[in-house]
Amino acid sequence: MANNRESGKRTALVTGAGGGIGLELARLLAADHHDLVLVGRGRERLESVADEFRQQHRVMVRVESWDLSEPRAGSRLWGHLSSAGVSVDILVNNAGSGLYGLVAEQDPDELDRLLQLNIGALTALTRLALPAMLERRWGRILNVASVVGYQPGAPRMAAYYASKAYVLSFSRSLALEVKGSGVSVTTLVPGPTETAFDDRARAGDEVLFKRLPKSSPVAVARAGYAGMMGQSPVVIPGLLTKLLAFSGELPPRRIALEVNRLLWKPRGP
Repeated sequence: MANNRESGKRTALVTGAGGGIGLELARLLAADHHDLVLVGRGRERLESVADEFRQQHRVMVRVESWDLSEPRAGSRLWGHLSSAGVSVDILVNNAGSGLYGLVAEQDPDELDRLLQLNIGALTALTRLALPAMLERRWGRILNVASVVGYQPGAPRMAAYYASKAYVLSFSRSLALEVKGSGVSVTTLVPGPTETAFDDRARAGDEVLFKRLPKSSPVAVARAGYAGMMGQSPVVIPGLLTKLLAFSGELPPRRIALEVNRLLWKPRGP
């Protein structure tokens, strides 16, 4: 699937496109008549989504079933797409995962996969997308972080909080590097959202954090999409999310760290 720029169409690559915020972002891109590359682990689910977009919006959709938590997966995916003649104008790095528990008790391989997915693949895809975008003097990159990136950390979610702080810092720095080039980098900072994230992270129902009010993935995606197309450097959707981000940066940060410890601590019998 090559870009059809003569017709004014652009191609967007969306990771983690099978559900949640990623799916809703892909749906918005399709509605605006962008061709799509949908990346995720479940091919059957992605094919169903692709068929929906083709029928409703008459766009070209390519499905790529990849596990981006594997070493160098982002670079290998990019090489595969480049060999197929796919050129990416819009990159949405949405795929991510969490891992609940004490670091000393976590599976080292699972911990490594989290970092590869949340940091490694995002960084590689961003780096590989930039040169062609800069040459064309047009490109949009949306990196999905989390409100926890503003927080000092959280016992039992240590690696996840740290990985999202990386995404936030990396993306804000990069936004300044490309300023005035026609390319923009936007960081989407969701708060608690109605997705399967908590279940995949294996956080039990007794964890207080899971009981915070949650936003819909549709609302989060709409805010992120508008921000990306408007070239906003950071988008924090929702009043609660803004308050959580603001409170996380207030001194002394050890207070926020202790609050997060309580939010993620399992409740006793």
